[in-house]
Amino acid sequence: MNKAIISFVASIIIGFGLGYLVFGVVLGDSDKQPQVAQTEATEEPATTDDQKKKPETVAVDEANILNSKGCLGCHAVDKLGLDGGATGPDLSKAFTEVEGKHGKSIDDFLKEPTSAVMSSVIGGNPLTDDERTQILDMLKQASEK
Repeated sequence: MNKAIISFVASIIIGFGLGYLVFGVVLGDSDKQPQVAQTEATEEPATTDDQKKKPETVAVDEANILNSKGCLGCHAVDKLGLDGGATGPDLSKAFTEVEGKHGKSIDDFLKEPTSAVMSSVIGGNPLTDDERTQILDMLKQASEK
């Protein structure tokens, strides 16, 4: 009897977790309006070193590949000024660090992820060559800042 109850509870938890992952993260929340990153408006151009180092803000809308593919549901890209979820690591250095962490280039990782979480996310919604190129371009830009 106890095994049946434990199995039932575990199945419910796994079911809700997968439902959240598929419908909340991968497919996104259709009720939400596209987000737009805020920039500070100043009357004079930035001239100090601190202001020059401030990351350029990229618009977070449906046209942004990282938003439209659901990446920002779990990840942020601080170097591009993209706020996102805190579940996954910041992707600012992913272009240069993925190979050391996962044993394959970031391009290959986006084709076939080696982590269990990313395998389920990308496996359920694979990237096209064009989408992968757009993501790589953004992550390369972030790594150069």
